[in-house]
Amino acid sequence: MVFKMEQSWAAIEEKWQARWREAKIFEADPSDKPKVFVTFPYAYLNGPLHLGHAYTCLRVDIYARFKRMQGYNVLFPFAFHATGEPIAGVAERVRKKDEKQIKILIESGISPNDIEKFSDPEYIVEYYRVEGIKAFNRIGFSIDWRRQFTTITREYNKFIEWQYYTLKEKGYVQKGTHPVVWCPSCQSPTGDHDRLAGEGVSPIDYILLKFRFEDSWLVMATLRPETIFGVVNVWVNPDADYVKAEVNNEKWIMSKEAVIKFIEQKKRVKVIEEFKGEKILGKYCTVPLTNRLVPILPAYFVDPNNATGIVMSVPSHAPYDWLGLLDLKNNPEILEKYGLSSKILEDIKPISLIKTPGLGEHPAIDIVTEMKIKDQKDPKAEEATKIVYKKEFHQGVLRENTGKYSGIAVREIKDKLTADLIDNNIADLMWETADRVICRCNTPCIVKILEDQWFLTYSNHEWKKIAHDVLDNAIVLPPEAKSAFEYTIDWLTDKACARRTGLGTKLPWDKEWIVETLSDSTIYMAFYTIAKYINDGRLKAEHLTREFFNYVFLSKGDPDKLSEKLGLERDLIEEVKKEFEYWYPVDLRNSAKELVYNHFTFFLFHHGAIFPKKHWPRILGVNGMINIEGQKMSKSKGIFISINEAINQFGADATRLELAYASEGLADADWRSADVIGLRNKIISTFHMLKSIEEDLDEKIELVDKWLESRVNIAIKKSTEHYERLENRSAIQEAFFNLQNDLKWYLRRKIKPSNIFRKAVETMVKLVAPVLPHFSEELWSYWGNKGFISLEKWPECDDNKINIEYDVWENYLQALLADIREIIKVNKISKPSRIRIYVAPEWKYEIYREAQKKPANLFESIMKQERYKKYGKEVLNYLKKLQKTSIIQVQIDKGKEVKMLEESAWFIKKELGIEQLVIVHSETSEHPKSKIADPLKPGILIE
Repeated sequence: MVFKMEQSWAAIEEKWQARWREAKIFEADPSDKPKVFVTFPYAYLNGPLHLGHAYTCLRVDIYARFKRMQGYNVLFPFAFHATGEPIAGVAERVRKKDEKQIKILIESGISPNDIEKFSDPEYIVEYYRVEGIKAFNRIGFSIDWRRQFTTITREYNKFIEWQYYTLKEKGYVQKGTHPVVWCPSCQSPTGDHDRLAGEGVSPIDYILLKFRFEDSWLVMATLRPETIFGVVNVWVNPDADYVKAEVNNEKWIMSKEAVIKFIEQKKRVKVIEEFKGEKILGKYCTVPLTNRLVPILPAYFVDPNNATGIVMSVPSHAPYDWLGLLDLKNNPEILEKYGLSSKILEDIKPISLIKTPGLGEHPAIDIVTEMKIKDQKDPKAEEATKIVYKKEFHQGVLRENTGKYSGIAVREIKDKLTADLIDNNIADLMWETADRVICRCNTPCIVKILEDQWFLTYSNHEWKKIAHDVLDNAIVLPPEAKSAFEYTIDWLTDKACARRTGLGTKLPWDKEWIVETLSDSTIYMAFYTIAKYINDGRLKAEHLTREFFNYVFLSKGDPDKLSEKLGLERDLIEEVKKEFEYWYPVDLRNSAKELVYNHFTFFLFHHGAIFPKKHWPRILGVNGMINIEGQKMSKSKGIFISINEAINQFGADATRLELAYASEGLADADWRSADVIGLRNKIISTFHMLKSIEEDLDEKIELVDKWLESRVNIAIKKSTEHYERLENRSAIQEAFFNLQNDLKWYLRRKIKPSNIFRKAVETMVKLVAPVLPHFSEELWSYWGNKGFISLEKWPECDDNKINIEYDVWENYLQALLADIREIIKVNKISKPSRIRIYVAPEWKYEIYREAQKKPANLFESIMKQERYKKYGKEVLNYLKKLQKTSIIQVQIDKGKEVKMLEESAWFIKKELGIEQLVIVHSETSEHPKSKIADPLKPGILIE
C-alpha cells in the first residue's frame, strides 16, 4: 500500500512538472510589472548535481516562487560552468584509467560500457548539462531554461573577452610577479575550483631560518621566528630523502621534495649529494643568534613534503615538540635503532622565551599535563597548540633571554626580527601553502613565484573601496555574514586570473593564457539577460563585439553605427539593451558561506569595477554547508547523494522540505534519511487530511472561528517576513507545522467547520507552495480551482483580525486538558466520571490586573490595601506566584474565564470521555482546591 502511494505521489510530481513546462509559466520576459532577478552560482559539469547544489539553490527557488506569487515578474535562470581543470581533469583521469575516477563515475550511475566516452571533455559537458537540467526539473526548480549556456561557447568567450578588456583598461588586470599555487604537471596556477583538495588555501610567506651544520646550512621554515630563542633540538625524518644542494652560492640541506619548490621560487639550485635523514641523526647544528649547539633527532611525524622537511623544536611553547621528546623518552628503542643513546635527551632542557599573563613558564608542558594529552597522535594536541599560540600572540611579550628584543610584544616582533635575521644572512624567505593542495589532474601543488603572469589587482586600495561600497549598498542575509565579506575584501591580495591548461576563454591580448574558473564567473548574471537571443539564433558570436557589450551593458556608443557595423537591426539591439536594463541589477544572489572568501566577494569587486551603482546587486544571501548523515559531504570520499538519488528514494517535495527545514542562516544542515522519511509521511498524511474538506460548512461563527482567523493572519504575517529574510525553516514552522496544528485543534473544537476553516486551509496551501509546489498544485486543482497555485496571489495579512486574546483562551483550554490528563495519569484513575473545575476568587483577578500594569512596588501597593488584608497569607502567596509567572498583557477577568469553561464544557467532556463537568466558584467553596485556584490556572478535582 505504501509503495503504491509513493508511486502515485511520484506521478503527481511529474504531472505538475510537465504542466509547468507546457504552460511555460517560468519563462520571464520584460513587462510593466515590477521585476525580481535571482541567481545561484552555476554548477560545474564534472559530475551529477548533488544535494549540496540543491540545498543552496532551493533557497533561490523558494524566494523566486514566493516573489512570483507576490505579483513580481521573476527571472530565475541557470547555466553551467565548464571552465578550467574540473572537466579536463576528469577526462584526463579517465584517459589514464584512474581507478578512483572510474569508480566515482560508475557509482554516480554511468554504465561501465560508457566510461570511455568520458575521456572527451566535450562529451562530459553535454552529458552533465542534459542530466543537470533533468535533475533541476525533477526537484521542481522554477527556472527559465531559455537562458541556459555553458562557459566554453564562442558567445560566452566573447563576453569574457569584453569583461577582461574592460578590467584591463581600468588598471585592474596587470602583469606582474607574484607567488601562486602552482601545478607542476599542468604548468599553471591552480585556482580554488581547479583543486581536488585544498580549496581556499593560499600561499603563505614563511621565514626560512639557517642553522649552521658542518660546511652547510640546515634550513627550516617557521611562521614564528621569535621562537628561535627557545630551540633545543631539530627534527628530521630518518626515512625521508634529503639533499645537500648549492643554493645561490650557499650549501643548504633540505628534503628532496623541497628542491623543486626553491627552483620555482627563483633560486638557483644544484644538488650536490642525496642521502637518507638517518645519516645526520645524533649530530649537532648551531642555532642562529644564540649560537647554541643542539642535537638532530629522529621524528617520523616530519613530512618531507612540508616546507623543507626539517623542523626546529621549541618544547616550552609548542605542545607537539614536547610530546615528541616524551615519545622518544618513552620509546628508547627508536633512538637505539639509529645508534643513539637516551642520554642525548638528558641535556635537553626546555627554554622559555615568552611571558604571557595566565600562563606558566613552560605553557606547552603545562597544557599537555592539564589536558592529559597522551602523545602526538592525540587530537587534543592540536587544540592545545591553538590555545597556547593564541594567548601568546595576543598577550605575550619576549623575555630577557631574547636580548635586545626583550619586552617586545609577540604580535609586533615578526617583521623587525625577520628583517634583522635576513640582514645578518641567517634567514631567507620561502613560500608554502598552509595545507596540502591537489590539482584536478591529481598532482600535488607547490608555490611558484610567477613572472609575467596576469593578475587581478585585488590589493588595489581604490578597488577595495569600490567593493566595500557595493557591499554597503546591498542587504546581506543573514546580517552577520557581512563581516566575512568585509574581512575578505580587506585581506584579498592580487590573484592570478589565468592558467595555461584546461577549458575556457583565452585572454584576448595574450592567448597563451586561459581565464581561470573563479575569474570568468563574476558578472555572468548579465549574460543571462541576453542569452535567450543567442539561443534562439538572433544573436551570433560575431555580433558580440566589445562595442556591442559597451552599448548594451554600459550605454556607451552610437546604436546606429553599431547596427551598421554588425549588420543587426537597430530594433533588435535596442530590445536586447532594454532586456538588460529591465532585469539588472541582480535582486538576490545566494551562495554557500565557503564562497564568501573567494567567488562571492570577487562578484562584488567586478560588479563595482564594471557597472554603475544602479546595477549593483541588491540582496546577498549566504547559507551554511550540508552534511550527509553527520559527515561532511565529499565526492572524492563517496559521501554525497545526487539530486536524482534523493528524488528516486523520497520524492521532490520531501527532498525540498528536508533541505529547507534542516537549517537556516549560516548554520550547517545535516541530511538524515530517517528525517526525510518522516517528512515525506507528514506531507502525504497532510495531503489526505486537507483533501477531505467537507463541502457542507457551518454558517455560525464562534469564538474558535475567530481564533482560527487570527492564527491564520499571524501565520501569513510571520511566514511572509521569514520568506523575505530567507528564513525558510522558520517560515515552514509557521506555515506548515504550526498552522497545521491549529487546523487540527480547530477540527476537534468545532462540531462542524465554517467557511473560515476552508479559507484557512487554502491559505496554508498557498503559504507552503514555495516549498511544496507539487503538493500545493495537486490540492489546488483537486478543490476545483483553475490555473496554477504557483501564480496565485500571495495571502495578505489583515492586522484587524489578529487578536491575541483569542490565543489566550485557546491556550488556556489546551493547558487545562493537559493538566487534567496528567492528574489522571499520575493518580492512575481508570475512568473518571465527574470533574470539578474551581475558578479563582475575584480578588486574585484584581491583583493580576494590577500586576499587568508593571508597578515598581507591586507587593507594597497590594499589601497596603485594606480590602486584601482579610485574605491573609493567601495574598502574599499569590504575589510570590506572580513573581514566577509570565504576565499576559490582555484583559483577564473572571467572567471571561467562566464563559470559556461554560461554552467549552461539551468539548472537555468529549475529549476526556466524562459525563459531568462542574464549574465551582472558589468564593462559595471551602474545598482545598479552591484555595489553589488562580486566574488562568483553575483548581481541578477528579472524581
